[in-house]
Amino acid sequence: MIRIRLDLSYDGTSFAGWARQPGLRTVQGTIEDALDVVLRTQSAGHPSPRLTVAGRTDAGVHARGQVAHVDVDPALWEAVRGRSGLSPEEAVVSRLAGLLPPDVVVHRATPAPAGFDARFSALRRRYVYRVSDDPRTRDPLRRSHVLWHRRSLDVEAMQEGTRALLGRHDFAAFCKAREGATTIRTLEVFDWERPAGGPDTALVVAHVQADAFCHSMVRALVGASLAVGEGRRTAGWLADLLVGRLRDPAGPVVAAHGLTLEEVTYPPDDQLAARAEQTRARRSADEA
Repeated sequence: MIRIRLDLSYDGTSFAGWARQPGLRTVQGTIEDALDVVLRTQSAGHPSPRLTVAGRTDAGVHARGQVAHVDVDPALWEAVRGRSGLSPEEAVVSRLAGLLPPDVVVHRATPAPAGFDARFSALRRRYVYRVSDDPRTRDPLRRSHVLWHRRSLDVEAMQEGTRALLGRHDFAAFCKAREGATTIRTLEVFDWERPAGGPDTALVVAHVQADAFCHSMVRALVGASLAVGEGRRTAGWLADLLVGRLRDPAGPVVAAHGLTLEEVTYPPDDQLAARAEQTRARRSADEA
């Protein structure tokens, strides 16, 4: 089998998340079904394509820099060019563009380097959460990508509160529990700003980066920060939540639509396999 890396983007508004679910429209299911047609896997007697993704996004969450991989029979990969004169990489992208709906785009499909795993080889994931807290920045054309917040936010207080969260911690207080899954993560960046230029001018924007995220972690971090920004909680409250390691079922978790996966970063090609092995070993140790 040959491993193919897919670089893709999607508007999560009308998807029930990334992961395939019976009877629901998902990003994974939509792309896998299209790949099935493009590669003609079933007609060739092969199993349907199955994607492994860098970060499984929740319903309503968007992605600008998502990465996935799929293992394909080399003969099917070569056959996809047909009589087009295109390379297999070009032919797959072109044919997927004709099959996929407009809210999901595969930008590149390339044979992956040895040892590449979209999930376990990743060094970090970077998300951005966008908030409008001023009627002057409330744009109806971006209503599905920016959270409208009725109260003005103190960005400096929010930034002060995030400092204690940086580093490797148990983020159980900010994660939706999943049996057997670890909540230990390394939070590398958690910054709040009001950009002075560009498309996000005067919005309240969070930049959140970690080696990986557990279920609903970014939205819980943002939700807790907004409580600080409103003045309902002190900046030290975020640290108290972290140390307590108890998830409040009624705790603030913001809506999904303000969140976008912007980038997934990988090491140099000669370090991909080692990174995947290291990640698997660490997850196993954390879950033990």
